Amino acid sequence: MAADTGAEVVADVGTVRTGGTARTGGTAREQPQERRHGLGQRPEHEREGPCEPLRGLSRRRLGARLLALGGVLVLHAALPGATGAAGAAGGPAERRALQGLRLRYGSARQAGLLERHLEAVADEARRFLGPSPEHPYYAGAVVLAGRGRTVALHRAMGHAVRYAEYDGRTDRVREFPAAERIAMAEDTVFDLASLTKLFTSILAVQQMERGRLELEAPVRRYLPEFTGGGKEIITVRQLLTHTSGLRSWAPFYQESTREGRLRLLWSVRPQETPGTVYRYSDLNLIALQLLLERITGRTLDVLLHDEITAPLGMHRTRYNPPLSWRRVTAATEVQRPPWSGLDRGLVWGEVHDENAYALGGVAGHAGVFGTAWDLAVLARALLDGGAYAGRRILRPASVELLFTDYNTAFPGDDHGLGFELYQHWYMGAMATPHSAGHTGFTGTSLVLDPSTDSFLILLGNSVHPVRTWRAGSAPRVAVGNRFARAVPVRTRHGGAAWFSGTAPGGSGTLTLPPLTPATAAARLRCAVWWDTVPGEGALHLEVSPDGVDWAPLPFTTLRSTGGVAEEWPRGSVGGWSGRIWHRLEAPLTAAWAGREVRLRFRHSATGRYVGRGAYVDVVRVAEPARLLFAEDRPDDAARVEAVGWTRSAD
Repeated sequence: MAADTGAEVVADVGTVRTGGTARTGGTAREQPQERRHGLGQRPEHEREGPCEPLRGLSRRRLGARLLALGGVLVLHAALPGATGAAGAAGGPAERRALQGLRLRYGSARQAGLLERHLEAVADEARRFLGPSPEHPYYAGAVVLAGRGRTVALHRAMGHAVRYAEYDGRTDRVREFPAAERIAMAEDTVFDLASLTKLFTSILAVQQMERGRLELEAPVRRYLPEFTGGGKEIITVRQLLTHTSGLRSWAPFYQESTREGRLRLLWSVRPQETPGTVYRYSDLNLIALQLLLERITGRTLDVLLHDEITAPLGMHRTRYNPPLSWRRVTAATEVQRPPWSGLDRGLVWGEVHDENAYALGGVAGHAGVFGTAWDLAVLARALLDGGAYAGRRILRPASVELLFTDYNTAFPGDDHGLGFELYQHWYMGAMATPHSAGHTGFTGTSLVLDPSTDSFLILLGNSVHPVRTWRAGSAPRVAVGNRFARAVPVRTRHGGAAWFSGTAPGGSGTLTLPPLTPATAAARLRCAVWWDTVPGEGALHLEVSPDGVDWAPLPFTTLRSTGGVAEEWPRGSVGGWSGRIWHRLEAPLTAAWAGREVRLRFRHSATGRYVGRGAYVDVVRVAEPARLLFAEDRPDDAARVEAVGWTRSAD
């Protein structure tokens, strides 16, 4: 997909141009800290995202019907407005991908990014090498960020291997001698943990393309053993979107044989009726692994190599890395009971997840190892409609399915086929209704934002030396916030606009000087751009007779791309504006004619997470006979009172 070039606003606010498209979001709730892949309790997800019907037939249902017919050859043309994540078939992005163009290193400027904010991404990642709040969040990390085909940031920090042993009774560690520690490098190989689920999902969609797998088919059609207790109605889609009703986890590692592990899976019963609940579950992807192996006659590690990593040239991504990779691989946990289900000592060069280890290192939910660069290649392939350097792994319509929300019945748990969507709890301000990604329990994450053609990868060994030293996704959110700021928001005049900032829990006001309209025809007009966490942040327009008591001032907005004006009777707007500027117009009623009036913009961010913020530009208040206020008049501009707002050219 072509890069978003930002928006342009003309001086009279009558014309606004941009490279983005818009979509609405829902309401947000506080997000969980982390998924747990081990012994003990595993937190549930609460997420946020859009519910957008498509003229009576949702994109999800339309895609499912077409896939049920045995393929997606015609899907892209049939999807309404299907020009987002995957790009149109034969479009510029796809043509460039098929021409053999590859990722390259370049400057922030070459990537269309702001250097100072991009450098802050690395600074934020480095900050978590220290107490977070008591122990380091990770021993080391690699962060990679890019836009288009330019990787503008690729940094390694800390240690890939630092701790030799951990004592859970005293919470003390034994470190390797300094000479034996291994510094993190840009090409360090990581246990990607649950990022594995993305690869398994891509492999499943490939089989849908080939007509061997149907999205809405019951799993038992392909795995007759997958029955009992209601499992017989679980569909392939429900495995991919975590709506099967299966419990989160089962202790496969407690079984001594493969047959025993399979019996455990066959014996699992849904905890709720399939399709009625969202619950993140490793069992979904383990079942999908068995299904794929059954219909293809190949093991999952062979499928990964043949269908994804070899075609894309991802030569440092695989299951069960050889012993020769150990010195370039980040260590994970010192596994001892009771925090681990197994007593393995320092896990280094082998899969961390106990169940994946018990399954021979090859599992649908965990087990893939890889580097930041290889993940960037995968990101680029998906952003370009399924092709990279002239090699195709998916059709554009299939990529559209990966990035389309199938969980509209579960607001906050937005999910494509395998990919999570619009998740502020780890994407930070990179989260938009189009953003897709995933996290891994070892400290890994991948975020793709088709609306800006950008990608962010953070790989950390956060369970080294032990999983209990870290909680939540603070580093992921911090780097996501910084990287979102590195993508500029431009005005046409090239100058600065008023910017609310992105501080979590912050608020601020932008107050115009007192005005006295002579008629009932006075109006405020300006350009606005906003991106807030739905339900936890908003841009407000307010009016007051004295600057003390404020009331909402209703307004309308019109997208720069045209269409019908939207009314905001409560005087506030939130969510995602689509990376485009809107023209705002607010009439002052007859009640203010001949009276002094104060007007202000107020930005609020009430939760733990933030969006990209709000911008206000080219503010004017006028009535037919005279101009009451114009932001570009120096005397007027000097009288604006800004609290928490700054002038920003980005």
